[in-house]
Amino acid sequence: MKKVTRAFVIGLSLFLCTMTWSFAFAGMQVVAGHYHTIGLKADGTVVAVGSNNYGQCNVSDWTSIIQVAASGYNTVGLKADGTVVAVGNNDSGQCNVSDWTSIIQVAAGFNYTVGLKENGTVIAVGGNSFGQCNVSGWTGIIQVAAGSYHTVGLKAGGTVIAVGSNSSGQCNVGSWSGITQVAGGASHTVGLKADGTVVAVGNNASGQCNVSGWTGIIQVAASI
Repeated sequence: MKKVTRAFVIGLSLFLCTMTWSFAFAGMQVVAGHYHTIGLKADGTVVAVGSNNYGQCNVSDWTSIIQVAASGYNTVGLKADGTVVAVGNNDSGQCNVSDWTSIIQVAAGFNYTVGLKENGTVIAVGGNSFGQCNVSGWTGIIQVAAGSYHTVGLKAGGTVIAVGSNSSGQCNVGSWSGITQVAGGASHTVGLKADGTVVAVGNNASGQCNVSGWTGIIQVAASI
């Protein structure tokens, strides 16, 4: 009986951890692309303003949305039933998400879209010129982030993996530990640690990685 109880507790803990991440990232209410801004309303509908030259703001008919993501010229919405919708530029197939199911979080890179499945695996569609969509072998992932041309995955144990362009060292995250959230920028990656401090790697031409002195942080973001 003790063994069964212990197994149940461990299993429940892992389930709650996964669900916590799902709800945390479903709670992201406002996101921005290059020239457009998306807002998720409490009733599951979506509003958008800004450039609509590719139809990236055509979200007025969306319903039952629990998370939104935006890239340069397209917008992605995660529905409560685990399916995904997308509008905007589709020149690399980044909006081809209509057959996705069991998704718990979405992220959008410059010309590709990433989806985290409820079993901890990851799928991606769109441009893959730098290998940014090579995520089919990932397991145990609890959050995904997308930069312009690189994809970052946070594992349940607080470690991080990344694929795609590493032109500025933005994928050099193998030594990170104790991470609770990740964000992908144009060519840099940011990680939030459990103690409220922040780490970053990649292009620092504008000082975007100068976060070593930060404390008491509860969320990080990076622009593509």
